[in-house]
Order: sequence, then C-alpha cells, then structure tokens
Amino acid sequence: MEINQKPEVKDRMMMKKLEKKEPEFNIDLACVEKDGSFSCPKCGMSISPDDVDEDNYEILETIVVDGELAELDISCGKCGSTTKLTVFQTNSNS
Repeated sequence: MEINQKPEVKDRMMMKKLEKKEPEFNIDLACVEKDGSFSCPKCGMSISPDDVDEDNYEILETIVVDGELAELDISCGKCGSTTKLTVFQTNSNS
C-alpha cells in the first residue's frame, strides 16, 4: 500500500520552512509599556502578552539564555511583519 501526500500539502510545508527570514523590526523590551504591550511598527496593531489567542500575533522563535528570555521573534497578526523583541539580561553573578 503506497501513501501519497498531496503535492500542495508538501509544498506548503516546504514553503513554511523557507519563509523564515530576519525580522523587519527590532524593539528593546526595556522601552515598551510596563505591561509589555506595544504597537506593531508597521501597522500599529496593539500587541500584548495578555492576548490569549494568536489573532494579534504569532510567536515565531524564542531564545532563552541562562534561564532568562533573551529574544522573541513575533509576526503581526494583521500585516504579517516580523519583529525581534530583545531583552537586556541582568547579570545576577556580579
């Protein structure tokens, strides 16, 4: 018995892997509102960590260094632009 995957499904899966690119914008989380919310730099959509669904944004990549969040790449749910959120890490060893 041979199982053939539909070509369009296979193509979409391959395209998803190829779509990874450098974020268009960079935001330092130290410069955003205290609640962690900010506006998309391209379209102005409000993006907040309190959003429980992925209508407003999608997390693309999370980078954790020494147990602390270092970078977070997100995609805006409205315009699709990508933003890298960076965090200045505190050095607890000093």
